[in-house]
Amino acid sequence: MTLRDRDLTNDGLAPLGHGRVLLLACGALAHEIVALKRLNGWDHLDLQCLPAIWHNHPERIVPAVRDIVADKRDAYDRILVVYADCGTGGQLQAACDDLGVSMIPGPHCYSFFEGNNRFAAHADEITAFYLTDFLTRQFDAFVWKPLGLDRHPELLDMYFGHYETLVYLAQTNAPDLTDRARMIADRMGLTFERRFSGYGDLADALANA
Repeated sequence: MTLRDRDLTNDGLAPLGHGRVLLLACGALAHEIVALKRLNGWDHLDLQCLPAIWHNHPERIVPAVRDIVADKRDAYDRILVVYADCGTGGQLQAACDDLGVSMIPGPHCYSFFEGNNRFAAHADEITAFYLTDFLTRQFDAFVWKPLGLDRHPELLDMYFGHYETLVYLAQTNAPDLTDRARMIADRMGLTFERRFSGYGDLADALANA
């Protein structure tokens, strides 16, 4: 399966249509989910992704999850929603409870990648800006351009003046991504910190599926 970040950002990913469990996920998690499937031989898991750019429009997530669960429920033994709250203000959890499907606990993907318990221990990091592997590759599409910083770089301090550190939560040991994350920190005027998280709680959630 070839995954292109631009497609995952704007279009998501269609399911293959086979497998007993449907993973309904954010496109920003597709690379990690596919890697875990291959590593563990989880051929019973099928994957469908909503567009990753909906992180910037969380109001779209809940209606789409409701529609897909209603449409796909009879085709699978089980559906797992591979999102955390992701800016929905508790609405996604409420929808999953109403639909009778499970979702990954946590406030956002940064938390479950690092591990919710470990991330909670950093709750005082209110001046930290977080990146994952995917968001490092797609930083311009998710942050720089939507905020207009490609056209108005003078707005940088208005958006990020209260941040002090860029924390790169690395899912893989990829030197090129570390270099790219460090360059983003430099562009934003932030101190750079790298933490290797691996797949965190995501691996456990898929194993339970």
